[in-house]
Amino acid sequence: MNNNITIGMDLGDRNHVVVVMDENGEEIEMKTISNTEHSLKKFFSRYHVATVAIEAGTHSPWISRLLKEIGCTVYVGNPRKLRIIWDSNDKSDLRDARILAMVCRVEPRLLWPIKHRNRQAYADLGIIKARETLVQNRVRMINHIRSVTKTCGCRIPKCSTPSFSKRAPDYIPKELKDPLKPLIIAIDLLTQQIKEMDRQINRLCKKYPETEKLLQVLGVGPVTALAFVLTIEDPHRFTKSRQVGAFLGLTPKRDQSGKCDKQLRISKAGNTYLRSLLVSCGHYVIGPFGPECDLRKYGLSIVARGGKNAKKRAAVAVARKMAVLLHQLWVSEKAYDPFYKSTAHCAA
Repeated sequence: MNNNITIGMDLGDRNHVVVVMDENGEEIEMKTISNTEHSLKKFFSRYHVATVAIEAGTHSPWISRLLKEIGCTVYVGNPRKLRIIWDSNDKSDLRDARILAMVCRVEPRLLWPIKHRNRQAYADLGIIKARETLVQNRVRMINHIRSVTKTCGCRIPKCSTPSFSKRAPDYIPKELKDPLKPLIIAIDLLTQQIKEMDRQINRLCKKYPETEKLLQVLGVGPVTALAFVLTIEDPHRFTKSRQVGAFLGLTPKRDQSGKCDKQLRISKAGNTYLRSLLVSCGHYVIGPFGPECDLRKYGLSIVARGGKNAKKRAAVAVARKMAVLLHQLWVSEKAYDPFYKSTAHCAA
């Protein structure tokens, strides 16, 4: 087959719907294939130099890698941008595959294609995500125990999360000791697992030496630094460090028409997990234990303006500046100066 073939594929959990178009935009084949490596290889071996358009989803990472190995040119469309697909009164898998093929054939840039990480980066990032799942479940169990004990007129005093399983049993009423004992044991096991995963993350940071540059920033820990490196993967994909803020959805959306230019909330595009980590770092920087630096001064200046949700807005603003700073440190050989802005202002 020649390389003027365009294929749109609507990905499903069990089956995929495929529409094949020739160079004139005529449909030459429509088919449903099962979601297995063997079926995909068998079908696309006939179109090994074709251009394929798919949507980002659960199966898109491994399928896009497989199709590239076969020899296809693959565009992974951003679902947030493909309103023409999901906003329809007549939505079907066949129609979605057809639209993907039509859009890709005319102008692939209209898909707003995204880039998936490599296999190793996915595996390493999986450790961080697994740790996050353990932390969330531990928090849920601790909150449940605290809530249940309050209904009996008791209260577990404040303590660090790792020490909860050791201190809580002394304050649990007798009638609740047996029902809550399995949760206390589970919390202790989760704490041990989280500590082990922290050690794995520290070892991974040595595998990715660029994290050392990011750890210079006060308020950024190994989890955030490693997640930033594994999510961005290639820092040179951005021509300017300021683009990282928009990539992670930390910049405001825009709705401008004529003289009207509304002030909107952040877009929340991009990687949700990394964005939440950076916002958490922002809260720490402007919090009571935050280190003195230009980032903290900037955040506190926004808090001082007051207004609704001032502290939350300040944390997001600090997170945006932090994302830009981390990228700048990554691509440059400069050491981090926490008072860079203050020093430059005094010098001027």
